[in-house]
Parts: sequence; structure tokens; C-alpha cells
Amino acid sequence: MKIAVYPGSFDPVTKGHLDIIERAAAIFDKVVVVAMVNAKKRPMFSLEERCVFLNRVTERFENVGVMSSDALLAEWVKSVGDCVLVKGLRAVSDFESEFQMALINRKINPGLETLFLPTSEEHLYLSSSVVKEIGMLGGDISPFVPCEILEDVEKRLVRGE
Repeated sequence: MKIAVYPGSFDPVTKGHLDIIERAAAIFDKVVVVAMVNAKKRPMFSLEERCVFLNRVTERFENVGVMSSDALLAEWVKSVGDCVLVKGLRAVSDFESEFQMALINRKINPGLETLFLPTSEEHLYLSSSVVKEIGMLGGDISPFVPCEILEDVEKRLVRGE
């Protein structure tokens, strides 16, 4: 069985993330989407909320599961078994940092490979940070956030609930 792990902070999950999940699900037998704790970021949504959102937007995919972790990714994936990391790339700047992380992950876990999937053109500019900024300033985030979680994300970003 070919297993992919798609890690990220997903704060919140966007249509760009969902695009990578859908494409990975078409390639791999199983995809594990793992909401990670990133010490460099201050999330707006709790790890539990992010997992709830991910479960909602991925429930249509039979071969996608959601987990969370606050551990070192290269070590955590050992609990999944033989797998490949899937990372979405938007721009050259993403490649530089993701390539560095792939090399570090492989140093820590020599059997761990990383597959880079370039984003679809319509999501090239999209990030969770952009969605949060637009929402907090009262803009329309519906083009960027999956409909299954739009209301919840709007409550937090627009109304501060």
C-alpha cells in the first residue's frame, strides 16, 4: 500500500490545501493529512479545530484520514509506516525552504522521501495567512475557503467569535 503524509498547519485549511489533498488521493492508496504544531506560528485555530475542519473537507475521500501531531515530523511519520511526504509548492521561495526541510527530514529519517506537487494555477497566490488577513479586514473569503468550513472560519475572522 502506498501511503502519503501531507503535513501542514492548515490554519485554516484553504482550497489550495484541498487541491493538493485531492491530487495526492488520486496518486496514493492512502493519504494521511496531519495538522502540525509549528513553533514559528501563532495559530488562530486550535489544533482540535483544525482537525475538525480537515475532517469536514476531506470526508468525501474514502482514502484520506486526518491526524494531528506536535512531534518532530521525521520521527512522527515512523508511526504511520512506510510513507512519502507530500508537500505543495506555490513559488520558488516555497521550493527553497521545502527542499531544505526534505533534506533535513531525510537526514533524521533516511528512508523518508518527499514528493513536491506544484499548486494548481488558480491557487498560486493562496495561503492561510492571506485568507486570515482578508477575513480580519472584512473581505470575502468564500473564493479561498472550502464551503464546508466557511461559516466557522468567517465567525472567527470577521466577527471574532
